[in-house]
Amino acid sequence: MTTSNRQHILIVEDDTVIGSSMRDALQSHGFDVTLLTNGSEVEAFVLQAKPDLVLLDAGLPDIDGFTLCRRLRSQHGELPIVLVTARDADIDIVVGLDSGADDYITKPFSMAVLLARIRAHLRGNDAIDLNALVQVGDLSIDPGSYTATLAGVPLELRPREFALLLYLARQAGRVVTRDRVLADLWDVHWETSTKTVDMHLVALRRKLGSSIEIVTVRGVGYRLMSP
Repeated sequence: MTTSNRQHILIVEDDTVIGSSMRDALQSHGFDVTLLTNGSEVEAFVLQAKPDLVLLDAGLPDIDGFTLCRRLRSQHGELPIVLVTARDADIDIVVGLDSGADDYITKPFSMAVLLARIRAHLRGNDAIDLNALVQVGDLSIDPGSYTATLAGVPLELRPREFALLLYLARQAGRVVTRDRVLADLWDVHWETSTKTVDMHLVALRRKLGSSIEIVTVRGVGYRLMSP
């Protein structure tokens, strides 16, 4: 366990060359870093050390990374989890996000992009007020308990869907530009961010039905409102 006041990142990567390279780069940028090379130690370590973010390889030798991600998400609702993997097919990205990952980075990647994505997720965590209940019409979001209800009925939301819904609901009635969504919730330099935002908006609209409307303002961004 780290005793530093610096932010602590856990890397779970079975390739020691890649893992050591990531660890050294992140340490040089002021992070405390722990490197684990197999999945069996991760759950106990996270429970004890409480890292600020997890970089999780999807192809671990002893456990499927998606399965481990799902376990971590069920135990630590607010923990940023970034899957790092060579699997770049759309179905793998969808499965990764469905397993509870906040982000999905494909190998090979540049360290500059990885650092930008890490900073974005850590910055987002600092900005969230965990105690502020958000109410828009029949929609109620409690960030502290990581729950959302619509007319009293719980909504089943993936972590990124929850984050996007909360982000838009905090600014209900106002247009939020696409650039702001990308910058605040995703790395703006990530080439597939636009596609991923669209996928999450489609899923949210389906789950919200006609009770809450997310309007796309062409060429500008999005506006959430209660009809």
